[in-house]
Amino acid sequence: MMAREQHSVLGPGAPGGAPVVTPPAPGSAPTSPGSARPRRFAVLCRRRWLVPLLVGLLLAQMAAAMVTTAVRQTPTIDEPVYVATATDYLHEHRIRYNPEHPPLGKLLIATGVAVAGPHYDASYTGTQGAVGRHLLYESGNDPWRLMLWARLPVIVLTLLFGLVVFAFAGDLVGRAGGLVALALYAFSPDVIAHGSLATLDVPAAGFVLTASWLVWRARRRPRRYLPLAGAALGAAVATKMNTLPAVPVLMVLAAVSAVSAVRAVPVEAGERGGARRRLLLRGSAAAGVVLLAALAVVWASYLVVDPRLRFTPAEPVPAVHGLRGLVTGLLPVPPAYRAGMRVQFGLEDHAWQGFLFGHLYTGSRWYYLPAALLVKTPLGLLALGAAGAVALVAVRRLRPAAPYVLVPPAVLLAVAMTGARDLGTRYAVFVPMFLAVAAAGVPRLRARWAAGATAVLVACVAASSLLTFPYYLPYSNEAFGGPAKTYLRLHDSNVDWGQDLGRLADRLRRPPYRGERLWLVYKGSGVPSCYGIHAADPRKVPPADVHGLLVVSDSAVDKARGRLAELIHSSRPVGDVGHSITLFRR
Repeated sequence: MMAREQHSVLGPGAPGGAPVVTPPAPGSAPTSPGSARPRRFAVLCRRRWLVPLLVGLLLAQMAAAMVTTAVRQTPTIDEPVYVATATDYLHEHRIRYNPEHPPLGKLLIATGVAVAGPHYDASYTGTQGAVGRHLLYESGNDPWRLMLWARLPVIVLTLLFGLVVFAFAGDLVGRAGGLVALALYAFSPDVIAHGSLATLDVPAAGFVLTASWLVWRARRRPRRYLPLAGAALGAAVATKMNTLPAVPVLMVLAAVSAVSAVRAVPVEAGERGGARRRLLLRGSAAAGVVLLAALAVVWASYLVVDPRLRFTPAEPVPAVHGLRGLVTGLLPVPPAYRAGMRVQFGLEDHAWQGFLFGHLYTGSRWYYLPAALLVKTPLGLLALGAAGAVALVAVRRLRPAAPYVLVPPAVLLAVAMTGARDLGTRYAVFVPMFLAVAAAGVPRLRARWAAGATAVLVACVAASSLLTFPYYLPYSNEAFGGPAKTYLRLHDSNVDWGQDLGRLADRLRRPPYRGERLWLVYKGSGVPSCYGIHAADPRKVPPADVHGLLVVSDSAVDKARGRLAELIHSSRPVGDVGHSITLFRR
């Protein structure tokens, strides 16, 4: 995946029609006063041992952060559903639970579940959430061990996507830029947080990134890379349906790459019409190859679970009418996929509660995701990503890459902004991934400050990430007060996704809280009693009877109304657990 330095700078006239220009020879004069420092670093990066060493170190620290997080966190709200569904795949070979998400991501999780070998009661009936709790807490399994093994495949895949980031940026600006992009990716708190969970957000986003990189590479070798790009795109669509808007985008980019791969040959005036038709056919064929490969992966993911493609949903699938129903019915995908789309449409029709900058509301706000990303993305990554986007458009040698790096995340973000669920930046976790690739172009700006500013901002991102360890899920950048203040501005998977039940149990076993009367309002999928937490619900008794330690998940604090709000306002905060659960004295 490591791109060679001589293939790193874009420009016209490369073999096969790809616009590449070989950079100046080592030792030649820098093109601008600000380029001497990056050139010295680029020369240093040509040493064969140095780049693999730096790549290994960056990925090693990321792996350490994710594994540490995975070991310490209890199941988040969505994880038991995915783990139970993956276990059902292994034991029953059927599509029954969680049809709103295609099987591929859960098949990945199933590789870890298979190693854990949990006992599974296939006769248990209930909702997908109830099946998840039954598997983790009522079937004789060790939830800590099972969750760790379920999370490990996602951790490995997240690290592999780091290599894609390095290779993508390296193709654009060389190995030095690849290291910049990889550092930003490896220290991204959102990527670390969700890459350490048995969920689908990072796998889906990473497959879109991989497809974009492979489509870019197809500018040189379309026959090799276009089928691979289609397979990566299919993997994204077979993991989460929110990646479907990337399909037409990458089909168009595939057509552009196929046309660009044709060497420009002068043609006679009378032959120009035929040449245009050949280019149009070539582009259409390229888009078709990507689409067919993507569909093949989607079908294969269902066939792996059940070669007979049976679908027996455990819960009712809503009917969808009108244009949405017509489009869903016409898609050439398995019946279970179409049923999952109907479930997704039903979820979009639900009135969800959102919380942004202290304001609780019902419905959605179109600006929610940009605002949440502004809070949860390191300041250095925001600055470098924005400057890198400018560089991709402004620097002539980088301009051909701009659509491949900027358009897919822009389209996905625009579509996500129209969604009904203002529940977290995990719906846009592809943004820091693509921002990291774009940021690699900043040193190519002809400015004295570019190289030095890049180094300083990368260091700031690293420092911000290390300081939040191991509380990556509630991370917010320094401009918004850091992880301890995130709950004042955001809720749900941005802060409190039920991940700190185990940490709460450890805190309550130590003085001064050991043996106290405990009242608990917990938001999550975990079962408190299974961690040794025995508490009553303060909302079910008169406020005057609530005395002792009141423990409230921060999402519940944000949404508190009525009796719970009265209890909180009449109590004194005495601490927090993981920046996601607040302790009050009453």
